[in-house]
Amino acid sequence: MNSTDCTLPGLHHVTAITADAQKNIHFYCNVLALRLVKLTVNFDDPASYHLYYGDELGRPGTVLTFFAWPGAARGRTGPPQVTATAFSVPTDAMDYWVRRLAAHGVESQLGSRRFGEPVLTFLDPDGMPLELIGANVSANFTAKPWVAQSVPEPMAICGIHSVTLSERKTDATSQLLTDVMKYQIVGSEDNRLRYQAGTNDHGPGTIVDLVHTPDIRHGTLGAGVVHHVAFRTPDDAQQGAWREKIAAHYPHVSPVMDRCYFHSIYFREPGGVLFEIATVQPGFTADQAVAELGKKLMLPPWLETQRVEIEQALPPIQLPR
Repeated sequence: MNSTDCTLPGLHHVTAITADAQKNIHFYCNVLALRLVKLTVNFDDPASYHLYYGDELGRPGTVLTFFAWPGAARGRTGPPQVTATAFSVPTDAMDYWVRRLAAHGVESQLGSRRFGEPVLTFLDPDGMPLELIGANVSANFTAKPWVAQSVPEPMAICGIHSVTLSERKTDATSQLLTDVMKYQIVGSEDNRLRYQAGTNDHGPGTIVDLVHTPDIRHGTLGAGVVHHVAFRTPDDAQQGAWREKIAAHYPHVSPVMDRCYFHSIYFREPGGVLFEIATVQPGFTADQAVAELGKKLMLPPWLETQRVEIEQALPPIQLPR
C-alpha cells in the first residue's frame, strides 16, 4: 500500500498511570460514568492491571486506559508530555458536570472558552489533569455515550475531544503532525496551536493541541501522568505503510506488537512524547460479548497458562456493577 493512501482519522486511546486501581475504577466508572470495557494486565508487566475505559464498545477515540502500579510515586506534569486529556460533552451539559463533580467531592473550574468552546478543568484521584469540553455533538458523530443510570444520555461523555501536548520546542513536533501525519493547523490562541486530523469520518478524538511551554519544569513519569498517546488507523496494511513512512523520518520505530484488541507500533516524536499507532481491529469484543465487557480478568493467550500465578499476584479489586 502506498503511504499516501493511509489515514489517521484521529486518536485511538490515551494511556496513563494510576497508583490505585480501585480508586481509579470508582472515579472513571462511578463519577465520570465511563464503561470499564476491559480488565486485563500490562502485557509487558503481567503483575499489574491494565484498565480500559470508554463507550459501550470501547470504540477507538473514546478510550482512556491506565497501567495500575500500586503505590507508584506521583509524577510531575510538564513538557514533554500529554498534559491534559479532554472529553467531549454536549455544550449545555457544563453546569450539570460542575454540580456532579462537586457532589462527588471533586473541585473543578469552568474557565474561559477555548476556540469558542467552554472548558471545565479538574483532576482525577492521582492528580492527572482532565477536561470536559462543551462541543457541538452532531447527529452523525460516530461515538455513542455509555449511558449509566446516574447520568442522563443528553449529559453523558461522548468520547475524547482532544489531547494537549506541552513542549519546550514545538517546530519539529508541528512538522511531524502536518508533514508526516497529515494533520492540519486549524487555529491558534496565545501559545496554543490546534491540529485537526485530515479526514472527515466524524469520529471522536480528532484534535491535538500543541502548547509551547519553554519555561515550565520538565515532567516526570509516575502516577497521574500520561504514559503515551495512540492514534488510530483502520487495519494492518495501513499500519504497515505508516511504519515505513514514520521510519523514513524517525528511525526508532518499534516492531508491530500484538495487543490482542489492536496491533501497535511505537515511536517518540521529536519532543519526546511517546506516540503509538494502533489498528481499529479486532476491537474489545474479540474475546468477550458486548454484555460481558469488563466483567472479569482477561488474559492474552500466551499468558493464560499463568492465570493462577497472575491472579494471586494482583491486588483484589471490586468491579463496577
